Amino acid sequence: MELPLLSGITRRALDALLRNPFRTLEIRSARNYIVLERVREGDLVFLTYESLEDVTKGTEGIVARVVKIERMFQRVPWEESDEREMNICRVQLRLVGLGRIIEVEEKDGMVFVKVREMMHHEMSMG
Repeated sequence: MELPLLSGITRRALDALLRNPFRTLEIRSARNYIVLERVREGDLVFLTYESLEDVTKGTEGIVARVVKIERMFQRVPWEESDEREMNICRVQLRLVGLGRIIEVEEKDGMVFVKVREMMHHEMSMG
């Protein structure tokens, strides 16, 4: 299956999704935010701990269904940034399964990965 990629997701968030099949993540990375601007509720996404530069054939992660997406702005204290607002996307996900990337492709400014579903005993990512 070919899925849009959400990369650089913390191990804590991935582990929480594995323990509880529903999890809401707060996405701030511009690259991941752009992905979530283009997906719709009901779509599948692939989440991995690896940064985008390190995502290759063989990278493991989680396949999840987008349940709900909420886009918002958050004010940033002026001492912490040169910007006053940041875009945030809260996305509720439902665990579908585990996967390993078999191909990486960039299309229309987004990275898509072809994923092979895996059994839990095949995973080595924590």
